[in-house]
Amino acid sequence: MTAPRSHGLPSPTICAVIVIAMLAMIVIPAAITLHSVHSPAALVPTSQNPTPYGYTWSLLLFVVPVVVIAVWLLPSEELKIPKRAFGWTIAILVPLGCLLDVVFAQWFFEYPNTRATLGILAPAFGPWVPVEEYVFYATGFLAILLLYIWLGEFWLAAYNLPDYPGEAQKMRRLLQFHPTSLALAVVLIGAAWFYKKHCALPGDQFGFPGYFTVLIVGGLLPAVFFFPVAKRFINWRALSLTLFLIVLISLLWEATLAVPYNWWNFQHGQMMGLFIGAWSNLPIEEVFVWIAATYATAIVFEVVKVVLASDRPVRDALLGEKQES
Repeated sequence: MTAPRSHGLPSPTICAVIVIAMLAMIVIPAAITLHSVHSPAALVPTSQNPTPYGYTWSLLLFVVPVVVIAVWLLPSEELKIPKRAFGWTIAILVPLGCLLDVVFAQWFFEYPNTRATLGILAPAFGPWVPVEEYVFYATGFLAILLLYIWLGEFWLAAYNLPDYPGEAQKMRRLLQFHPTSLALAVVLIGAAWFYKKHCALPGDQFGFPGYFTVLIVGGLLPAVFFFPVAKRFINWRALSLTLFLIVLISLLWEATLAVPYNWWNFQHGQMMGLFIGAWSNLPIEEVFVWIAATYATAIVFEVVKVVLASDRPVRDALLGEKQES
């Protein structure tokens, strides 16, 4: 009699591939369906101010999950979140997210509907941006990280490493080059440039796909230096569910509200040139924003956790301890 087959946990690499496959199962048929819309319907506002303070109120899409998880879900289960790792991760990622506006807003974005905001402008290179933009990135990273932590520590806690501190202390060197991530970044940026120059409509072929390039660099840079170590510590099931929830919120935000009502819009010269007509010509880059942010957040958080759990100086944890001669 044949013994029943044991289904153990797949390797971290297989888990990463499964997450990509799950995305592909949704993205591919969705792309084919959206491409079938050859004559998109245009939104016709019925007043000069169709969404008063719309962008401001919409920030609740991130604020409410942050409050619910931080004030109710985590305390109700008496879960002890790694506060130092949480704080360091937010301190690293939020300024980087805001940098997208501080440096690049002048080339990437426009904010035509000023009545959708409080009308308070915040500093940036070039034209200043609505203050809501910085709240958007701060609460976005908070929502991603809190959701990932709650899912990993409670809802999907069975898929965490059993002895996280012990495994962390075994890591001799966290900084490990991952050529596959670098190659993927180069291929994606090259493909975006090729599409813009050879496949986009003639009016969209000028310029460089700068926005997509920034997203790819920001999303894959942590993986280039830390993926070989981080993949072992990431709770891939928690990451996949976080990813799907955040992307769902993002697309609801962008495709049905922000772009149709001109809360923000995009400068075509810095876009790839691939726009989704059925979603008010939403640039394809916006589908990638929170995919990149969620992936980078998980890697940065796990690396910071491992550094702190290793009980070694940061330099030694990242680069390995110096060997005495």
